[in-house]
Amino acid sequence: MASAESTEGELTKHEQLLLYIRELPVGTRISVRQMAKEREVSEGTAYRALKEAEQLGYVNTKERIGTVRVDKKRRNRPEQLTFAEVLEIVQGNLLGGEEGLEKTLHKFVIGAMELDEMMGYIDAGSLLIVGNRENAHRVALEHGAGVLVTGGFGTSEDVKAFADEKQLPILTCRHDTFTVASMINRAMFDRLIKRKIMVIADLVEPTAKTGALRQSATVADFLKLSAETGFMRFPVTDEWNRVVGMITSKDVVGSPSSQTLDKLMTRRPMTVTMGTPLASAAHRMVSEGIELLPVVDRQRKLVGVVSRAEVLRSMQFAGKHPQLGETFDALMWGGFSERRDEDNRLIFAGLATPQMAGPLGTVSEGVLTALMQQAAAKTADDLRKREHVLQNMTTYFLRTVPIDASITIVPSIIEASRRHLMMEVQVLQDGDVMARAMLTAQTIDAL
Repeated sequence: MASAESTEGELTKHEQLLLYIRELPVGTRISVRQMAKEREVSEGTAYRALKEAEQLGYVNTKERIGTVRVDKKRRNRPEQLTFAEVLEIVQGNLLGGEEGLEKTLHKFVIGAMELDEMMGYIDAGSLLIVGNRENAHRVALEHGAGVLVTGGFGTSEDVKAFADEKQLPILTCRHDTFTVASMINRAMFDRLIKRKIMVIADLVEPTAKTGALRQSATVADFLKLSAETGFMRFPVTDEWNRVVGMITSKDVVGSPSSQTLDKLMTRRPMTVTMGTPLASAAHRMVSEGIELLPVVDRQRKLVGVVSRAEVLRSMQFAGKHPQLGETFDALMWGGFSERRDEDNRLIFAGLATPQMAGPLGTVSEGVLTALMQQAAAKTADDLRKREHVLQNMTTYFLRTVPIDASITIVPSIIEASRRHLMMEVQVLQDGDVMARAMLTAQTIDAL
């Protein structure tokens, strides 16, 4: 996208709208119709710009509030480790520079070269991983870098004091350099993976005011709040703000206005936390017909609510970004390519690699199951362009698949409705069926 300094004449309408949204004060409410009128564009163009702004974190859409200009999302750089987290990962000890433990590092450098060459790679915010080379320890600190001493070695008292002065940590651990680098690299990949998993915290502001009623409230209180907000369901809390029930308009029909809600509410309602994955919440809400979920903390105290419409809207964008980080699914599926047969069906082909081996030296049943499930998911997505959740799967292993064999995975749709899919998936080697699965999946419908 063009920079903010560009003139509007140099930008497309879409870029102009994104720039307009980004420059709005935080807290400004925005509507498609209002923006289309003010910026003299079609409502379709305004809608697409708002949706992209939502993905970029410039706005947030709340059912009870509308679309609002917000700060960038809270989880903006979770892949960066702090020195304190590195200390925990490598199970090490702190030698000096305790006040710098909460600083983040953007890279690590292996100190396996001459000192002059090493310094070309070290800058502020990096971590030098090195053995008992005290001259390297000091020079790294001078350049604004933290130090991790491997092999269980320490450093001099002068270097420790210098680390305290610079407020940069110097750590030690018993592992060798290669092991330490592998441990930190794995932790960084895990952060990248987590960054792509949308959770309830991406939708709910914990400080936002939440419409709720106490269990001692009456039907009259419910009707008043409903009239003020336009909503027909609310969480019910006790005197400590803990969620104890849900109340809806159906629950109060026919009850006198003085009736207390504790006699009418649904007890022990389903709740989610800030860390609940968005897909998990969506599946539970769709499968059980839930329109509103209370968001609670560890003590079940109410911190917000999330609606079914809000979750499903966000699910439309949750899976559109490429996955970063080496998940097991990504590693297994990385060597497979896709094509279409004469009936326009998706076919997947790849090689059974040694990493897929089970205890018998053939491809493990777990890997075959995962591959068939992923092939089914890609076929379902190709059919409907919507998210699906696997409901059940029955798998048959007919023959063992040898390592280094070329295999083909063929999914076939048996039945497709608006909410469910039934599919058969076969794993073939040289035309022979090696494994077969029957599965059903539920559509996470955004309507």
